[in-house]
Amino acid sequence: MPRLSRFFIRASLVYLFLGFTFGALILANKGILFAPLVWALLPAHIELMFLGWMTQLALGVAFWILPRLGSSTPRGDERWSWAAFILVNLGILVLVLSPLAGIPWLGLLARALQTLGFAAFALGNWQRIYPPKFPNIKGSI
Repeated sequence: MPRLSRFFIRASLVYLFLGFTFGALILANKGILFAPLVWALLPAHIELMFLGWMTQLALGVAFWILPRLGSSTPRGDERWSWAAFILVNLGILVLVLSPLAGIPWLGLLARALQTLGFAAFALGNWQRIYPPKFPNIKGSI
């Protein structure tokens, strides 16, 4: 398994643990009211579970399982995928911590970082799905 896939999957497991912990606190507070402010963790819980856990797990497995290229670099230019890893994680962290900062535009910045990260992943791995075609080269029949 490639190193980047391991990073994606390990990060997803960290987010699964954090999202599960936040969800357990919210659920426990629903049964026995001990801290009404726990409900403020709900957006972070949703973000950690969907984009943190599920999406990163999918990106890590996709990077690992997509067809390899027949060159010296079988996964193409991995810098795009590394940039995707950094941008998506940075976006998740900014979005989770934005309520603490109290700056309203941080949520928009976080979504922009995540969108750039997904675009970088697509750019870096697109040639593995649709390899370039050369229309002027004819194969022997």
